[in-house]
Amino acid sequence: MDTEATLSWPDFEKVQLCAGTVIRVEAFPEARKPAWKLWVDFGPHGVRKTSAQVKALYSESELLGRQIVGVINFPTKQVGPFLSEFLLTGFPTEEGVVITTVERPVPNGARLA
Repeated sequence: MDTEATLSWPDFEKVQLCAGTVIRVEAFPEARKPAWKLWVDFGPHGVRKTSAQVKALYSESELLGRQIVGVINFPTKQVGPFLSEFLLTGFPTEEGVVITTVERPVPNGARLA
């Protein structure tokens, strides 16, 4: 194993991976690759928005109400005319990105442990 790639527990504790519920979805026609604008309720961490290139696998109706996992403590990132406030996590596949979700409902804002 490459020791440079090994994380310490304090390193992992810095990453705020939290559950949130998608409450709003909008088209993002200005994006270079097909994407949605998502607003997600992270409970005590507030509602945050992001741009997500997941249109290949998810329709607006499939996203609304879905609980996802996001990294909420990265700096904001300008994506064209849109300011992204968290990183939606997922797994790239040949068909598109599969969003990381929770197996059962948890409180919005719950942190991955």
